[in-house]
Amino acid sequence: MSNNALDQKIDTLETVFNRIYRERMSDMPMVNRQLKVHAIGFQPWNQHYLGVLVTPWFMNLMLLPGDNEDWSGLRELSKQTHVFPSGRYEFIIGRGDDIGSYQMCSLFSPMFEFASDETAVETAQIIMQELMNTENQDEPHIRPEQMAQIWHGDSIEAEESDNQSVEPAEIQEQPSLSEKLQKPISRRQLMRGMFSDKS
Repeated sequence: MSNNALDQKIDTLETVFNRIYRERMSDMPMVNRQLKVHAIGFQPWNQHYLGVLVTPWFMNLMLLPGDNEDWSGLRELSKQTHVFPSGRYEFIIGRGDDIGSYQMCSLFSPMFEFASDETAVETAQIIMQELMNTENQDEPHIRPEQMAQIWHGDSIEAEESDNQSVEPAEIQEQPSLSEKLQKPISRRQLMRGMFSDKS
């Protein structure tokens, strides 16, 4: 896999989603106008290219086909599960003009949690780091519907999952987004809750 090929894919991805923003999304109520389009941390992974796509209306983990891969036969909106050091995550197949086929795993949508473009980019960078962190695999499973409670500093009810229970979070006050991301437990909870395969 060449750096030139990856750079071209990143440029195309950002160009396409900037065009989508201008032409289709700029007036939509779910758009956070403080944010921009960024392709963050893209790198070769298992013959594919892996990274995070940040837009004013979503943040997705993205897989793009490698230089010698043909994903045109993948059925749009079908699902694929990939195994990373931190666990098994489910992706949905998408297809777009100029991009071709890609796979995406939703992280945030909409994006009103982020007060600035810098914070959204920092979050995407941390997600790429934690995705490859095997320590995240040891955390109890936290279901996606619990993530809003965790993210806003609320406690969650104990629930059995994979023969383990999740204890209520003990939070004295609601920390800022950057403070939450600096705490290893919160970062692991983010990974397990956002990406974990429900099966």
